[in-house]
Amino acid sequence: MAQTKRIIKKYPNRRLYDTEISSYITLEEIRQLVLDNEDFEVRDAKSGEDLTRSVLLQIISEHEDKGQPMLSPELLSQIIRFYGNSLQGFMGPYLERSLQVFLDQQTQFRSQLNSLMGQTPWNTLNDLTERNMAAWKAMQEGLMNTAAQVVPTPPGSTGRGSKKAG
Repeated sequence: MAQTKRIIKKYPNRRLYDTEISSYITLEEIRQLVLDNEDFEVRDAKSGEDLTRSVLLQIISEHEDKGQPMLSPELLSQIIRFYGNSLQGFMGPYLERSLQVFLDQQTQFRSQLNSLMGQTPWNTLNDLTERNMAAWKAMQEGLMNTAAQVVPTPPGSTGRGSKKAG
């Protein structure tokens, strides 16, 4: 039997109702669903509109206000600048892939750290860092190559690599 998404209904009074357990839940409990890799959607109880992204952003915002934030003002400003930019459509997938590369490297690092035999942690860390940098560079080059293929040629230009007679 195919597993369906867990539906959380958000009511006008800002309360969240988990239809799976027939109970009201908090944002912290939704955060726990994320940590547990639960597949869910948050829907407006009246209109049915998908509110998942806005609730997740709210959780991030609340956690950014506590402790040490992950998202610096500079990073947030750079993200904002991508809205309306011709490369806006590439930013989300790029960030997702970047984070996935980071998570894969973290998993690999933990695995190697657990199986250290005759190596110092510094050797392993150096090897992993070099591979991580190579993977990061390859991913960035791939993104730039893809972006260069998709970005339209400005009006009046003669195409890539050609020079106007002057």
